[in-house]
Amino acid sequence: MTAWMVRTGHGPSHPNSGRRRTDVPRGPGVLVGAVALLTLACGVGVAHATDDVAPGGHGAHGAHGAPAAGSPAQEPSGGGGPSGGSGPSRGDGAVTAGGSSWMRAAGVFSPPGSFVPSDALTYDTRLVPAGARIEVTQFTDPSGTRVGARLRGLVPGRAYGMHVHTSPCGADPAAAGPHYQHRPEPTADPANEVWLDFRTDEDGDGRAEALHGWDFREGGARSVIIHDRQGGAGERAACFTVPFGPAGRV
Repeated sequence: MTAWMVRTGHGPSHPNSGRRRTDVPRGPGVLVGAVALLTLACGVGVAHATDDVAPGGHGAHGAHGAPAAGSPAQEPSGGGGPSGGSGPSRGDGAVTAGGSSWMRAAGVFSPPGSFVPSDALTYDTRLVPAGARIEVTQFTDPSGTRVGARLRGLVPGRAYGMHVHTSPCGADPAAAGPHYQHRPEPTADPANEVWLDFRTDEDGDGRAEALHGWDFREGGARSVIIHDRQGGAGERAACFTVPFGPAGRV
């Protein structure tokens, strides 16, 4: 078994980080809050990548034909209903071709119980502010699995830990269960787990990538947890439910 973990620190700012926002009109407090949440949430939606996966492809899309971690991600567009993969605060895309699979999930963080339901939950808004964004990709082919993550709107210049966990997110940070492990082991190990530790740049953006020579088990990996520190442990600051899966099902 061969496994690598690649950490990246100061990734480029998101291509749309300079886009001007349209101010939310002033009005009664409750109405303004609702409009602000809806305006924020509707910025994320479905992105399909049928042209991004080509069996054995290389070059602009990186190794294995998947989009390179350093290339600009497509800005998500409008969404559908809440949670479960097509909500207003989430965007998913998946495609399978020639024994290779690519999955992309994107979300906007909000606290549990927020007006707009989200599959991206922040438990500590000092570390992961409401409105911060996350994108997770998985590319799997016969040689193994690559998981990438891009984040926007976190605390600038700060180190975070992040791992793939076994269960979906819930209002309780413990709901996501333990780290996903390729083989059950009593200790945390980046070769046997998916670690995505990263450090944000001056804009609060970060990215990470992990490469492994193995595939996920069916239903075994269901989320990523952002921790308050790097390494094998740490307090759970936020969680994002992600539809990880083995090749052919992603």
